[in-house]
Amino acid sequence: MHRHEILGGKVQVYRRIDGGNWHCSASVGGRQHRATTRTDSVSLAKQVAEDWYLGLRGKLHAGILKTEKTFKEAAAQFLREYEIITEGQRSKRWTEGHGIRLRVHLLPFFGELGLSEITGGKVQEYRVHRMSSRGIANPHSKSNRPVSDKAPARKTLHNEIVTLRQVLRTAVSHGWLSHLPDISSPYRASSKVEHRPWFSPAEYKQLYKATGAYAREPFHAHFAWNAQQVHDYVLFMANTGLRPDEASNLEHRDVEIVIDDETGQQILEIEVRGKRGVGFCKSMPNAVRPYERLLNRPRPVQGESRRAAQRRRRAGIDEAPEAPEAQLPKPTDKVFPGNHVKLFNGVLARAELKFDRDGKARTAYSLRHTYICLRLMEGADVYAVARNCRTSVEMIQKHYAAHIKNMISAASVNVRKVKPKRRRQPVPVAFEDDDLSGA
Repeated sequence: MHRHEILGGKVQVYRRIDGGNWHCSASVGGRQHRATTRTDSVSLAKQVAEDWYLGLRGKLHAGILKTEKTFKEAAAQFLREYEIITEGQRSKRWTEGHGIRLRVHLLPFFGELGLSEITGGKVQEYRVHRMSSRGIANPHSKSNRPVSDKAPARKTLHNEIVTLRQVLRTAVSHGWLSHLPDISSPYRASSKVEHRPWFSPAEYKQLYKATGAYAREPFHAHFAWNAQQVHDYVLFMANTGLRPDEASNLEHRDVEIVIDDETGQQILEIEVRGKRGVGFCKSMPNAVRPYERLLNRPRPVQGESRRAAQRRRRAGIDEAPEAPEAQLPKPTDKVFPGNHVKLFNGVLARAELKFDRDGKARTAYSLRHTYICLRLMEGADVYAVARNCRTSVEMIQKHYAAHIKNMISAASVNVRKVKPKRRRQPVPVAFEDDDLSGA
């Protein structure tokens, strides 16, 4: 390594390899600083190093020199270790979301701040900044969507604060920050109890009748298989309570048709893999028939395309190849191959069920909410429903049980105090000192 000293040994100029750029280092404010001069000329590197050192000294005297780790450095460390530590426990999309939120929103606002400068007040300024900067193009975003004047959703802002908290926790674990500041929203009272978009019993009946009618008579014969899949998907999801991601991961070897020992009914025992890892689910009896149809429905075979036929004719081959035979699903095949979101949304729109009473959009997740609400309305135990749905009792009580009218007993509420028919006369009482007073 080639090394030179300038300014009386206060600044070191060095180069690790021959032909590379020169670097400089100095100790300012009790902390070692390093930088690159971006040149391979030693004379020019010494001039750059001298200017760089004097700039650091000026910042130190002005009180603007960062002597601690910045948020940008903590964020880089968080991104390096988060994906490795949570390998297999968090989805790739969620992990990538942390990086996107940091790049687009958090780093432009907090990046150059020291970690101790990130306080509850600063985070509140960030919230105000996000809510007031709508309608302005973000130069850090790579999205090609048109700029919207709509304020960021509450869930969007919540996820950004979650990412911010994760970065600060990384700083605490590495000893760069003494404690985690309080970054909760200061003026927000307890949130409103709201419905999750679900289908009431009448709406659920309307939905599966609409999907059944479309499965029998699709707009085009080419859509028949997809329409039948969507109809069975609705019935399967509303009778099992699976999350959409759990259903997309489901394979036929994970599902078994059994006779339940306690009820004697034929049900499905499902080994679920999804958000909560590996869990188990026991379905309603009404899920058996849709699954049997899924199990016995061969996937349509795609014939020769028009382009392939043209290439064949150019090659001088007149005879078309035989179409492969349709095969039934194998144990390792997905129960629900493909994505039928567009078709499902089309059925919802035609049946006027896309939005609920509060204007919230219904999705495939609404079928899970429907399962939970219907079970509670039938009097199922909250703890048993929570276990079967792989969630907590608190989530069931907060988001579902609070809205179900069957959870309120009218006999316990509508109680009236019975009034006496006539005013009672006081009962004579024999006092202990009556004998003494008469003596």
